[in-house]
Order: sequence, then structure tokens, then C-alpha cells
Amino acid sequence: MVVRSTVKNIGFLSFGHWADSPHSMVRSAQDSLLQSIELAVAAEEVGADGAYYRVHHFAQQLASPFPLLSAAAARTNRIELGTGVIDMRYENPLYMAEDAGAADLISSGRLQLGISRGSPEQVIDGFRYFGYEPYASDPAGAELAREHTAKFLEVLSGEGFARPNPRPMFPNPPGLLRVEPYAPGLRDRIWWGAGSRATAEWTAQQGMNLMSSTLLTEDTGVPFHQLQAEQIQRYRDAWKAAGHSREPRVSVSRSIFPIVSDLDKQLFWRERHSTDQVGHLEGGNARFGKTYAGEPDKLVAELAEDEAIAAADTLLLTVPNQLGVDYNAHVLESVLTHVAPELGWR
Repeated sequence: MVVRSTVKNIGFLSFGHWADSPHSMVRSAQDSLLQSIELAVAAEEVGADGAYYRVHHFAQQLASPFPLLSAAAARTNRIELGTGVIDMRYENPLYMAEDAGAADLISSGRLQLGISRGSPEQVIDGFRYFGYEPYASDPAGAELAREHTAKFLEVLSGEGFARPNPRPMFPNPPGLLRVEPYAPGLRDRIWWGAGSRATAEWTAQQGMNLMSSTLLTEDTGVPFHQLQAEQIQRYRDAWKAAGHSREPRVSVSRSIFPIVSDLDKQLFWRERHSTDQVGHLEGGNARFGKTYAGEPDKLVAELAEDEAIAAADTLLLTVPNQLGVDYNAHVLESVLTHVAPELGWR
């Protein structure tokens, strides 16, 4: 079934992998950080709308998003800057609100923060090393993540809550004090990375935007894009039922590689017949979306049938960052030039 797309924003999502290997263009953490900034600049130059970064602790990947987001904000002028996603089990909500507020002000209100409970970790209960203990009834920390999120969202409202010192070092404004710096509007630019249909409904109830990835932690036997489209519809229904006043945003992530050069063919020709994969994640079934690779006309035909892309307003292109900035900028430009116009995206 060919479906009409509503995609208006196209950005990239980078995991920021590095490896000290002759096959990698990203050999160190410094390489990863600096190239992540350069890719944001390049993405803006080729006409993309967003630069998003994954967050993984205890891994040779990006882990501390706010210095990176601030640096990218200082080097760009237009594109959105975000995460997909920050694991809230690891976060101090008030400290995070300070960092996020500063990054958002540096970007002039371009921050789009994806948060969630996080993905399977590199270490056992890594959040414990950061000083956070889950409830005995919730060893994986899901409730811990939601509690941290609730406090974070509350602080982002800008309402004062802290009693001022009667003899402060500097004069205080009247009333209770809030965390500074305060970033107006940031509360409406928080996204939750939902891995299931039920979690998407919860996301809507909390008034957060929906960030859906290339996997879902459930499997009903239907193709991934249809299951994800159902998730999005449930989210929108729950949003309407909650009575929120603004329009929500929804993003999906995809691996899309137009083959328009010999190097593209060398790297991704074997992915032309990629299919959904069903596996196990944290003890349960999971469905993983396929890679889209091929000549542009083939991709246009395939992507026109992706019901979840059609239902979203934002598409994040997962990029193979270890291939370097130039190649990833080429991938973005190829999608924007050879695929997006034919599908009515943007």
C-alpha cells in the first residue's frame, strides 16, 4: 500500500562509534566528538534539518551529550540538535536541567532532547556506579528512569521550588528560586524513546513527543513498519485523549543508503535485500527494522510503502559514522536529493 508521507524534518542519528582500527575513520574518543560536530556542520550545509546523537555509557561511543550539543550549537545556525536517547537511570534531574538549559540557550532554542529508560547496557547495572539504586521490585530501573524524568520535566517548567537563603551572596528575586539557566519552551521539546505500544501511550499522557527507533520490544507478526505505525496511532489517540493543547511531534529512525556511486555499491550492495529481523532483547521478543539500500528509484518505491515513515513528521537517518564525515554527508545529501523529493518529504 502506498501511503502519503507527512515527513517534514530529516536529520541524522549517530552512535559515535570509535575503534582503533585501520578500517575506521574514527580512531579515538576525540575523533568521535570532533567529527560529530563536523557532521552537524556538514548536515546543515547539505540542507538536513537535524543532528541527533545516541548516548551509551561505558562504551566506545558518545556518552556525554551536553558538551557535544553545545559545541555543535556554536558551529551551526539552523538545524535542530538532539539526542536519541539519554538513559534517565543515570541522570541527576536538576543537574541535567542546568546542562540542558545552557545548551538550549546556546542553540537559541534548537534543542530536541530524546530521553528514555535506555537500551541494554555495556555493564551490569551501570547506573549504580553513577550513584543510583533502583527499587528491589524494579531491578532494571524502569521506575527509577520515570521518577528522574518526572522531576526533570517539573524543573523544566521554570516554576520556583527552592527556599532562598535569607543572607545570600547575591540579591535574590522575590519568591522561591528555580534552577538556572531557564530555557523557555524546552519542556515542549522533550521526546521519549518508546519501545512498545503501551509505552507510547504513556509518553503521550506525560506530554512528551514520541521517538520511535528501528526496533520494538514486541512482535505481533506484522511487518515492522506496520507495528510501528500502530504504535504511532496509539500515541496520537492517547495524546488527544489527554487533552494537550499543542500538536505533538513523532520521529522514526531508518537506515537508508541510496546507491549512486561506486563506493556506495561497494559498501551497501549486499543490503539490497535486507528484511525485518525478529530476535530477543532483555528476555523478550523484539522486531528490528530492515536496512533500505539500492538505486534511488527502488528506494522510492519501497519507502512509499513504509506506513510508519508516513505517520511521522521527523525522519532520523542512522549513519555509519566510522566511515567519516565526508561519506556520511554524501549519504545525507543523496537521500535529500534523490529520494526525499520523489516521496514528497519536506
